[in-house]
Amino acid sequence: MSDLYVNTGYKDTYLAPFGPIGIIAHTSNKAFVKQVSDVLSTKRKIRAQRPGNIYANDPGYSRENYLIDTELIRFQSGEGKFSIKESVRGHDIYVITDVLSHNMDVRLVDGSHVISPDDQYMDLLRIVSALKGKAKRINVIMPFVYEGRREKLDSHRESYDCADMLKKLYKLGVANLIVFDPHDARIANAVPLMSIEMPRCQFKMTSTLLNKFGSIKMDKDSTLVVSPDETGISRAIFYSSHLNLPLSFFYRYYHNQDGKVVKGFKYLGDDVAGKDILLIDDMLNSGETMLRTATKLKSNGAKDIYCLAPFGLFTNGLDAFDKAHMDGLIKCICTTNLIYAPDELKAREWYLSADMIPYVARIIDALNSDESVYDLINSTARLQDLASQIRLGEVFDEFNEV
Repeated sequence: MSDLYVNTGYKDTYLAPFGPIGIIAHTSNKAFVKQVSDVLSTKRKIRAQRPGNIYANDPGYSRENYLIDTELIRFQSGEGKFSIKESVRGHDIYVITDVLSHNMDVRLVDGSHVISPDDQYMDLLRIVSALKGKAKRINVIMPFVYEGRREKLDSHRESYDCADMLKKLYKLGVANLIVFDPHDARIANAVPLMSIEMPRCQFKMTSTLLNKFGSIKMDKDSTLVVSPDETGISRAIFYSSHLNLPLSFFYRYYHNQDGKVVKGFKYLGDDVAGKDILLIDDMLNSGETMLRTATKLKSNGAKDIYCLAPFGLFTNGLDAFDKAHMDGLIKCICTTNLIYAPDELKAREWYLSADMIPYVARIIDALNSDESVYDLINSTARLQDLASQIRLGEVFDEFNEV
């Protein structure tokens, strides 16, 4: 369904909005959220002019600005509070948060303090609790899942931070949680009755990469999809199957070396010599895994290596990537703009950012009218269309459904 337009069998009708949309920028992503509001405003103005849209004149349907005036206040003791400066009663609220943003600090009694993911999470709870009982519905868009990296139980007793976070949001009345490409989709098992949508970033990242580097030949004789370890195989399979490219991967093994058990990696797949590589992962943290894999591929004769990961954290800085690019180890690293990226990263020649703003605006638009979002969040069909257009010598660039 490319629009909020359905055929009832008797006449064509638009789906009724759940309520006036209100958007709250939680963290340092205010510029991102403002652009989401602008895109949504443009789309709805166009739709409001179409014949048959009986909801076009509803209060709040088409606005210049969907942002709600709010303020997060931090005291010098470190405590905080959230203030809503306009009425949200009857509104369908969307809180957009980036728990990884690390460019905010506050002055505390003992000096400056950088707002951490834990601080961001507690502030999110403050926001949701302030909205509870006032807003008609509360939705949270959290691209990177707070504490969502857990994938297995170790022998030690560990905290269940992600599960606890999900349960708290559910108990506070969050109706929809939207997270992008989670490290482990099984987190949803913690709250089986909560609506959690998990959109994929693959389509936009792939089209962005191909528009930048038109020289990449998307055929089985020229390009391989590679996963750096076995835990990311399912993500790499998604790329390879829909782009019709061969899949290869590295897997971990353990061997005895000088009386010690040492972890190693072995490659399983087609010969990489002379081929371009799409190196796929869900996030780029320190970059150690990505660079280790790229080094091994290059040593086996790989041509250009393009790294794709929705979230680029770069926790160990950028120097190692600068050197890798200068040495010809990597051609490009493509991430999304769903989380904070410092200006020094954006200025790098090897960095490419996929713009997810139109996609986020489209998701809000669909949820507001209770439209089925299955086809919207599942990029299978769009990747298949992209592959078809590639074969015709075209590249589909933008998620521009109105």
